[in-house]
Amino acid sequence: MKVLIADQKLVSEVFPMDEAIPTMRTALTMLALGDVVMPLRSYLALPQGDAVMGLMPSYMGGFEAVGVKVVAAFPANFGTEFDTHQGVVLFFDTERGLLRAIVDATSITAIRTAAVSGLVTDLLANPEAGDLAIIGAGTQAHTHLQAMRAVRPVRRVRVYSVPAESATAFAERESRRTGLQVEAVATAEEAVAGADLICTVTTATEPVVRGEWVSPGAHINAVGAYTPTTRELDSDLVARARLYADRRESLLSEAGEFLIPRQEGRFGDEHVVGEIGEVLTGEAPGRTSSDEVTLFKSLGIAIEDLASAHRIYQICKERGLGTWVEIGGTHFGAAAEG
Repeated sequence: MKVLIADQKLVSEVFPMDEAIPTMRTALTMLALGDVVMPLRSYLALPQGDAVMGLMPSYMGGFEAVGVKVVAAFPANFGTEFDTHQGVVLFFDTERGLLRAIVDATSITAIRTAAVSGLVTDLLANPEAGDLAIIGAGTQAHTHLQAMRAVRPVRRVRVYSVPAESATAFAERESRRTGLQVEAVATAEEAVAGADLICTVTTATEPVVRGEWVSPGAHINAVGAYTPTTRELDSDLVARARLYADRRESLLSEAGEFLIPRQEGRFGDEHVVGEIGEVLTGEAPGRTSSDEVTLFKSLGIAIEDLASAHRIYQICKERGLGTWVEIGGTHFGAAAEG
């Protein structure tokens, strides 16, 4: 049986934002409609530093797909030639349990995470929003700039990062690539002042953006933190904002942005307006006024990876792209006799 091997370069070529954002819309709608089985991800903490190995299985009925992302998260890779996330997504069919694709997870994670933020921004941000602040200057900063430009007329970009050299390099590179004036600034406060689109994509464990800095009407995609004890936004900002989740169960279990201020008594579980899929299906309201602050807490969920691998498989099969190898399929004894 032929199995697709899709490397980082191929994924980037066949899965741009105009493919990724609609794919994420479909996946999150399926979640809201109950056509998904998805346990919470599990982690294996490595003895050294803060590196972890994550396992993210899921099933999607509408795609007749089941699979898992296996990802190693190594924050210490930031600033090196290697991405902080390394791994693969395995996609199997649900008819025979046959492996259909092995897809690079570094590129899928980079693209699908930003694509979800793009989808959410299109749903929740003010229509005229275009003054963008990016906190962080790594891979997700790059793909989030792509995603924001896909859904809003971005006219100004400010970026802040530690170390400052990363922000400067990002600003120079993205200015050349996009033709926009991307400005590296000295503080996070300077980056978000007056911004109506804010993306936090850092490895920070303590708040880097405070509520007092954020202007009325802003939309925020909080992406970097993904454990119960880490966060990028302070309690004042989260309490002030209308909060949305990719998945409520994940947010209630994993999101320090929510769990820490809840423990402080700032709000209860009712502070979550809804899941993004519920906004898509009309079960939860979106933005209700132009001056409220909306906040999407992104944790990244397994169906986003599986839906991406499924779509990449479809595209590569249709266009005759990728490397195809024989793996598994027939009964081992019969195959050995043949």
